[in-house]
Amino acid sequence: MTSNKEKLLAYAITIVMLLIGVVGYAAFSEKAPDTPYRILFQSMAGKVQFDHMEHVNGYGLSCSDCHHNLSEGETEPDSCGSCHLPDGDDPIKRSEAFHNQCIGCHQGGGPTKCNGCHLL
Repeated sequence: MTSNKEKLLAYAITIVMLLIGVVGYAAFSEKAPDTPYRILFQSMAGKVQFDHMEHVNGYGLSCSDCHHNLSEGETEPDSCGSCHLPDGDDPIKRSEAFHNQCIGCHQGGGPTKCNGCHLL
C-alpha cells in the first residue's frame, strides 16, 4: 500500500511534467503561416491538394492570375469560398469555379488527367 507522501510526490511529479510539456510545446511549436502554403479541397472526384508556393514560384503565377477580385496592388485576396459557395449558383458553385480555373491553366501545361490532381 502506498502512503500519502508517495501519492503526493507522484501528483507533484505529474504536474511538473505536464507544465514542462505545455511550456515546451508553446516555446518550440511553429506558428501557422498567415497565408496557407497548401490547401486541401474536398471534391466528389477526390481531394485536391493545392500548393501555393509551387504555383507562384514554380510556374510564375501572380495572385491575380487566379484571384480575379483583387484591386490594384492588393496582395491579400479573399478566400474563394467567401463568394463561391459549396452549393451556390450565384456567381457559380465553388467546385465549378475551382475546376474551371484550374483546368484552363492545366490544358496549357501541367497534369490534365483527373488523377494528376485529384487524390482518390
